[in-house]
Amino acid sequence: MSTLYAKLSLGLTVLLVAIGILYGSISALSTQGYIQQVNEQLHRNLARDLVADQNLVAAGRLDEAALSETFHQYMVINPSIEIYLLDLQGNILSYSADPGTVKRRRVSTGPIKAFLNMSEPYPVLGDDPRSHGTRKPFSVTPVPNAEAPEGYLYVVLRGQQFDRVEQLIRSSYFLRTSSWAMVASLAIGLLAGLMIFRLLTRRLGRLSARMKSFEDSDFSLPVPRHAIDQRSADEIDQLGATFDEMARRIHRQIEELKEQDRLRRKLVAQVSHDLRTPLASMQGYLETLQIKGAQLPEAERVMFIKTALRQAVHLNRLVDELFELASLEAREQLPQTEPFAAAELVHDVVQKHQLAAKQGAVELELSADPELPFAQGDVGLTERVLDNLLENAIAHTPAGGHIRVALTVVENCLEVAVSDSGNGIRAEEIPHLFEPFFRADSRAGQTRHAGLGLAIAKRIVELQQGNIEVTSEVGKGTIFRFRLPLADTML
Repeated sequence: MSTLYAKLSLGLTVLLVAIGILYGSISALSTQGYIQQVNEQLHRNLARDLVADQNLVAAGRLDEAALSETFHQYMVINPSIEIYLLDLQGNILSYSADPGTVKRRRVSTGPIKAFLNMSEPYPVLGDDPRSHGTRKPFSVTPVPNAEAPEGYLYVVLRGQQFDRVEQLIRSSYFLRTSSWAMVASLAIGLLAGLMIFRLLTRRLGRLSARMKSFEDSDFSLPVPRHAIDQRSADEIDQLGATFDEMARRIHRQIEELKEQDRLRRKLVAQVSHDLRTPLASMQGYLETLQIKGAQLPEAERVMFIKTALRQAVHLNRLVDELFELASLEAREQLPQTEPFAAAELVHDVVQKHQLAAKQGAVELELSADPELPFAQGDVGLTERVLDNLLENAIAHTPAGGHIRVALTVVENCLEVAVSDSGNGIRAEEIPHLFEPFFRADSRAGQTRHAGLGLAIAKRIVELQQGNIEVTSEVGKGTIFRFRLPLADTML
């Protein structure tokens, strides 16, 4: 009984049995009431007819001899009725029943008066002289007549013989017929209900099997999309569609977690490599100074110290970038956005990098309309992105090259483009350019940069509801573009 189908089947069986018992009881009671009503209506005037047909009244008096003869005849001819002679108070004076079977000495006159006055609907039940608690349909008439009544001729329509025959019929034909009818009805109803339940639960069974299969696959099995007609979809279809969407989302999240775990392992390996290189370099120079410091010429000692210091600066920068990227990924460092003049910010950043550009013999220019609208973003984090892009551009642009920074409005966003005339990046490397520690081979050897700057820049721009992209052509240069929403579009 662990399945839904079995529980529904048991519930249907119990319900049909209860309905059958209730139907049988109601049918028996209603049939008995109907028989009583018909019997009383058909024999309403039986008592009056007996008085008239049997000449029970002679010279205005009840003929006792004729009444006794009538008792005798009807006990033989129609034993299903019983005749009683009552006085006006309902006391039994004589009767047609077997002696010793009458248990009452008096019957209530209330039903008799109601019968004669027709004040109640059929059937009107009166006392049964043979029982203290039984009431039966009857027929009654005043005797000798209604104008001068001295008593009543009281005829019980369902006497003891009738009860015996009725009981015999009920115990045989009626009972068997009713029982078989009820059993057949229950069986047909049960079979029909089981078929309907099977049709209803079959889809639930298939859905349960899909869920079990998805669980057994360790939530890694892709779930196909099942198209449903929304106009005719019921709760089961909606449940199935909801499960499919949930399973696809779980599968996608698991795949993302696997990819993140792969990237984490790769990041750990790359971090270990990038940390080990400057540390090993510093350690080598410092050990050399410690061992041979007194023997080395002054110029060489100064060169060793400067190299070790440069490696320490590089290592410090790498650690700072690692912490910054981790903070951005964990959303510990969220941008505090506000409207700001992007043209002024970009102008200040370009001026800050002019000295480095001149030292590299690189031309750095700015193209921006001073009337540009305000952008919505974090000034400090946006400056961090610009610094990173300009540092990369200066580092990868050969002497005599040029770098151009342009500001434009594109699709309700402020776009900042940093283009250089450097070596460019191969097309297959561009999709990985914003991954932590990724270095394009076409730029290798030109810098000791750890490869975290672009990953940090991408994360900063995305946190400000913007996007960043890159286009490049080998031998012609690279263009980095990032967009921030305009201030008026965020209201």
